[in-house]
This record gives sequence, structure tokens and C-alpha cells, in this order.
Amino acid sequence: MKAHILIVDDDPLMCRSLAFHLEDSGYTTATASTIQDAFVQVKENQPDLILMDVSLPDMSGMDALRLLRRDSQMIPTIFVTARSRHLDEILGLELGADDYVTKPFDIDILLARVRAVLRRKATQELSSPLITVGDLIIDPVSHRVQLADTVINLPAKEFQILLLLAQNVNQVVTIDELLTRVWGPEWVGENQTVYVHMRWLREKIERDPSQPQRLLTVKGVGYKLVPVTRSVK
Repeated sequence: MKAHILIVDDDPLMCRSLAFHLEDSGYTTATASTIQDAFVQVKENQPDLILMDVSLPDMSGMDALRLLRRDSQMIPTIFVTARSRHLDEILGLELGADDYVTKPFDIDILLARVRAVLRRKATQELSSPLITVGDLIIDPVSHRVQLADTVINLPAKEFQILLLLAQNVNQVVTIDELLTRVWGPEWVGENQTVYVHMRWLREKIERDPSQPQRLLTVKGVGYKLVPVTRSVK
């Protein structure tokens, strides 16, 4: 079955261009010029991926993503925007966006990002229903994380990091592997990206993030997740 992609942008030219290239690559598409229209599309025909501009007439893309995540809509989302990177990008990814592309962009790069995100989605859906690491329970399909009796809400990137570590429990996952598997092989960025997301993740699942008991650093190599059988949160 062809992946269905929702394009949310108030620029008709951009919508037509993206739809043309995506359909030429074998996807089906729908377009929306406002967040209100986009929510109707999500409800009527849930897409496999959303390409969304940050600046829209009725609501910012980031606020829209917040609402989708609040309603447990874990549809993979890539921001496509004219805004410069830096704080907006970090905020967007922390909210749960899967990637961020700045206009103007090379269409081949965007298509590669789309393929990478859809591949990760397919891999997660084929994963075992639940992964248990001590008193940490991870559902790869619903993106639900439970620590003892508490449900932990994780943005997409933090969830993907935790899932990868849980799939390799007690084994070291290198920084390079984290970047490749979570951000995709096309990612061009700094190792600092991993350090920042790991700090955020520790703040959510460690009792004392400065002295982690679950997410351990292996200096000069990467990270590993170890089981803890009591709640340390």
C-alpha cells in the first residue's frame, strides 16, 4: 500500500510542487492550507506522514503538533519552513517533530528525509508489542512509556533514543549509531544534538539526572540502558 502524506502549507505553489514530487515518487498526497483543514484531513483519512509549515494563518505548526501529540496522534511529522534553524528547530524537535527542513531545499534531500522517517515508522510497527527493561515498559507502536506506575510522555526523538537503547539493553550504542538510526543517515549535525536529547530524557526517567542509574554514559563511546527493578523516579 502506498504511504499517504498530508502537506500543510498556505502557499499553493509549494503544495502543488511537493504533491507533484511526492506522487512522482509513489506516494499519495492530500493538502491543507490551514491547521483546521489539516485536522479534518487527519480525522477523515489519517496520513502516514505530515509535511507541515511552521507559519500558518490560523495557528503555528508547532502549536498544531502540540495538540496532535496531546491527543495521542503520533503521526510522523516533518516541518518544512522558511524560518532559520536554531531555537525554532530545537523546540520543534523537542515537541516531537521527526525532522526539520529549511526552505529553500533540494527536493531529493526532502524525499530522502521522507523515506527515512517512513522507514523508522515501519520498523517500529514491526517491533514486538512491549519491551520491558526493569520497571520500564515501552510500547513501540503507541509510543507509550511507563515507569513503574507512572506514564511518561516523551517527544518523538527521545522516544526513538529510548527505544533503540531498550532494543539493545545492557549494550553500548555509539553516538554515530544513535545519529544514524534516530536522525537518519542524511543527518548533518553535531554530536551535541545527542547530548542534549539524552539530558532531556534523563530528566524524565531518572530520579537524579546528575547521577543516572538507567541511562549510563560509556565515556568516549556512547550510551547504554540497564534494568532497574525499583522506581528511581
